[in-house]
Amino acid sequence: MTASIPRPTRVLVTGASGFVGGALFRRLQADPSFEVVGLGRRPLADADYRAIDLAGPGAADALGALEFVPDVIVHAAARTSPWGSRVDFARDNVDTTRALLEFAGRGSAARRPRFVFVSTASVLYRAVDQVGVADDAPVGRRFVNGYAASKFTAEELVRGYAGEWVVLRPRAVFGPGDTTLFPRVIEAAERGRLPRFREGRRGPVLSDLVYIDTFVEQLVAALSEREAVGRTITVTNGEPVDLQRTVLTLLERLAVPTPTREVRRRAALWAATAVEAAWRLARRAGEPPVTRYSVIVYAYSKTFDPTLCRRVLGEPAVSVAEGLDRLVASLTREPA
Repeated sequence: MTASIPRPTRVLVTGASGFVGGALFRRLQADPSFEVVGLGRRPLADADYRAIDLAGPGAADALGALEFVPDVIVHAAARTSPWGSRVDFARDNVDTTRALLEFAGRGSAARRPRFVFVSTASVLYRAVDQVGVADDAPVGRRFVNGYAASKFTAEELVRGYAGEWVVLRPRAVFGPGDTTLFPRVIEAAERGRLPRFREGRRGPVLSDLVYIDTFVEQLVAALSEREAVGRTITVTNGEPVDLQRTVLTLLERLAVPTPTREVRRRAALWAATAVEAAWRLARRAGEPPVTRYSVIVYAYSKTFDPTLCRRVLGEPAVSVAEGLDRLVASLTREPA
């Protein structure tokens, strides 16, 4: 008697034209144990991709019209800007999550897909040094920006889902193809807007990062790992770095002038607060030249306890050091 071949796991990935969602989409396409459909707003020439506005009216019905019944939904699409209106963040981060959950909740309980939500560690950020933060650390009433507030609201929607759910909070995902983390730092340095922060008695600013390939493999683990269900997990490489030294070394390798102007972080935070207030008062379009969020993530330590992440989702696939080598190689074609 011939043994039956297991059916591939069907995965619906949102944000498939973006950095994280796109990397996961390509990883699953290359693995025969998965059948994947990617979603995004932008057109993409790929037979497994569909352009759908998840924030638009009737999004849940549009998803149903795909005639693709997923076993797992990975919601990686988001507005990730450090600056924006509450309306925009609510539409792109909360309303999209609500539409996907409505789609996922249709049909019998036995056939509801697992819902893996890509949130952000920034829901835990405060304007203080935070070292070894636990996954179950309390989330404060105030958030560092509208992005973090909207992602926590979306998390709460996911935790109310009647099927299996997993919430992942990645901290500072980086790698080739990223457009928001190190590219912003590099651009600020090129424009002379990146300061050096004085260390003082507190020592260097320590920061967790997670390389894109590591995060993708941990997302793949979350698709089927039983112990991940019903958990909120902060995802990092678990290798805290001296952030300022790491950035300065990166700039040197990229032949970008390193900053010489030194500032105190409290002064920088006050200045960012004043700039944001003036920006809002003047109702200026676009992002201010400096934000409280940018100061908080660059001038204050942010590290997290990696124990749960490693136990449930596995060890890092790529170290931070190797990831930085790969990033530099992608930007300069320097051999990794």
